[in-house]
Amino acid sequence: MKKIIIIMALIILAIIAGIFLITYHKAEADVTETATKVGVIMNGSKTDRSWNQAHYEGLEKTAAELNLDITYKECVTEDKVTEIINGFAKDNCKIIIAGSFEFGKYMVEGAEKYPEIFFFHATGTESGKNMSSYFGRMYQMRYLTGIAAGLQTETNEIGYVAAFPISEVNRGINAFTLGVKSVNPEAKVYVKWTNSWGDNSLTAEVTEKLISSHNIDILAMHSDSLEPVRIADKHGIMSIGYNVDNSSLYPDTFLTAAVWDWEIFYMPNILKCLQGKFDGRNYWEGSKTGIIKTAPLSDKAKEGIADAMEKERKHLDSGTYDVFYGPIYDNKGILRIAEGESMTDYAMLNEFNWYVEGVIIDE
Repeated sequence: MKKIIIIMALIILAIIAGIFLITYHKAEADVTETATKVGVIMNGSKTDRSWNQAHYEGLEKTAAELNLDITYKECVTEDKVTEIINGFAKDNCKIIIAGSFEFGKYMVEGAEKYPEIFFFHATGTESGKNMSSYFGRMYQMRYLTGIAAGLQTETNEIGYVAAFPISEVNRGINAFTLGVKSVNPEAKVYVKWTNSWGDNSLTAEVTEKLISSHNIDILAMHSDSLEPVRIADKHGIMSIGYNVDNSSLYPDTFLTAAVWDWEIFYMPNILKCLQGKFDGRNYWEGSKTGIIKTAPLSDKAKEGIADAMEKERKHLDSGTYDVFYGPIYDNKGILRIAEGESMTDYAMLNEFNWYVEGVIIDE
């Protein structure tokens, strides 16, 4: 009799557990049945074939999978961000995303004002109960494209058009140059500032000046404007792009690019919001995640470049190595990172105000 009671009890428990699991999984599935409103604030156009388009493409793929109703506000200036956030809140957006570092303080204020809304800030550093910031370790892809540039150059003079001398941009310049120098110690990287993310006329002017000042045969960039790759193409100079693969526009001169795949971030993290599993923190994802990639190499790339890049990519993916491992000297001969030491994330994110050996700032 006892055995029968025990068996019956086990059966009842199994039925209860089964009902719980069915209910749980049904709840998980139901999160996409109703469309979720999402507001996105961009500092440029969603079709700029650059920074903003990379986010747009990732978000559109995510929207198709998770039933998102996305409103994009394009070419937004700082003075309009708070107004737009308030408008999104009034329109019952459950998630607000901003894609520019300059929008950070307004996103923090918005997250405090609207605790029921989830906030995502690309390139930011702040986080909280309803806010995450996120970025990728793009310097790792800069390093790989630097290897391509160092092996491809014939003149050993490589150009780099850059927006602002801030930690993010300096980090990329230094990683790129370390990649160059790892395969070509004689090469130099000439950097010229635009002091703008997307001003096409200014970026074009700076690019022309840089090219005319040196015997550059490879041109890299950290800009939302496509003028560097367009002007490089005009002069028959190989270029290394950024944000998205623009090889179809410049098939004769586009060597490769450091690119984003934002769907890999947006899909799981927006799903967490819908499931009530949001984790407010700062994400800084590396090469192994796939958020950062290099565009396919041009068929004009020299033999051996693809193998050299792949070898270092595997090295980075292993997690046992990163770009800024010592010894590393700056361009004034000062030892910045000792042998056996590595640069901290905090220093890379906030204190990169120097340049590695091989970088020449073109004033």
